[in-house]
Amino acid sequence: MAGDIARNFAAMGHEKAVLATADHIYQFWDPRMKAAIFADDHSHLSPIARDAIEYLQTGSHPASQTRATEFNSVDEVGHSDAG
Repeated sequence: MAGDIARNFAAMGHEKAVLATADHIYQFWDPRMKAAIFADDHSHLSPIARDAIEYLQTGSHPASQTRATEFNSVDEVGHSDAG
């Protein structure tokens, strides 16, 4: 799944795609999914996915990179508390 996410962001260029992939994983993946991919062998991942996982393993988390991961208050018009 990390590879699919990375592939979707690849057109952004490597560095931005890494941050967007890391952001998506950080925001939307269940902690068990994150733990599993952190423990897995990363050699089968694309360079973007691998770099995103390694970025997250340092304890870093990126600012929102896409509109899908921007957090907005539930009380603001047109926003939700999902995520």
